[in-house]
Amino acid sequence: MMAVIVTGGKQYLVKEGQTLNVEKLELEVGAPIEFGTLLLAEADGSTVTMGNPEVAGAKVLAKVVEHGLGKKIEIIKFKSKVRYRRHNGHRQPFTKILIEKISG
Repeated sequence: MMAVIVTGGKQYLVKEGQTLNVEKLELEVGAPIEFGTLLLAEADGSTVTMGNPEVAGAKVLAKVVEHGLGKKIEIIKFKSKVRYRRHNGHRQPFTKILIEKISG
């Protein structure tokens, strides 16, 4: 069974047993999460149930696996002939979750 969930302003297509990185959630490692679903599909993909905005009675249960930082992105600003140089970096925080059960 597949479902589409919304977290962190993004939508994700998920299956049971899948792990994925989402925007950082303020939860402890091992804490359960419940997502409302937007769209649900059967295991064989034949029937799709659309929600408005959510499918009634459908939910996705997940568990927080770990928190971390993504790959470093370097920001470089340079203007020629004026000795202007700026170098900065950023690592986006994320939360890795494990999809345990999709019901609905």
